[in-house]
Amino acid sequence: MTPQERASKVGETMFAVDVASKETMGMELLSVEPGRAVLRMAVQPRHLNGHQICHGGFIFTLADSTFAFACNSHNKNAVAAGCSIEFLKPAYAGDVLTCEGLEQTLQGRHGIYDMKVTNQKGEVVAMFRGKSAVIPGQVFPEEAGA
Repeated sequence: MTPQERASKVGETMFAVDVASKETMGMELLSVEPGRAVLRMAVQPRHLNGHQICHGGFIFTLADSTFAFACNSHNKNAVAAGCSIEFLKPAYAGDVLTCEGLEQTLQGRHGIYDMKVTNQKGEVVAMFRGKSAVIPGQVFPEEAGA
C-alpha cells in the first residue's frame, strides 16, 4: 500500500464514523494525503454567537478535525497533546470555511501540524497549531511494515 493509499483509507475510515465533524458540524472531508488534510464547512445560522459571527469554538472544531485527519494519515493512532488558535477575521452565516492542515515535523511519537482556515474569498480567518502524540493502535488494521 502506498503512503497516499494509506492516507486515503485512513480518511475514509475515520470520516465514516465521525459523527461530530460530519453530522453535528456539517463538515466535508475534501482530501487526505500523508501529513496533510483539507476539510470544509459552510457557516450556518446555528454556528453564530451573540455577535452574529461564527462562534470561535466552531472554527476551532473545524481546525481540530482537520488536525486529526492530518496527524492520523500515517495509520498510527494519534491524538492532540496540545493546540492553540489565533482568530484573525470573523466568519459570517453563508461563509464557506476551508481548513488545510500540514505536517511541519514528525519525530518519534510527536508531530507538529499547522492549520490555516480561510473563507471563500481566500482570506485567513484563523491559524491553529497542534502537537500530536501517537498512541497504541491503528485507524484500520494493517500489518507492520506494510
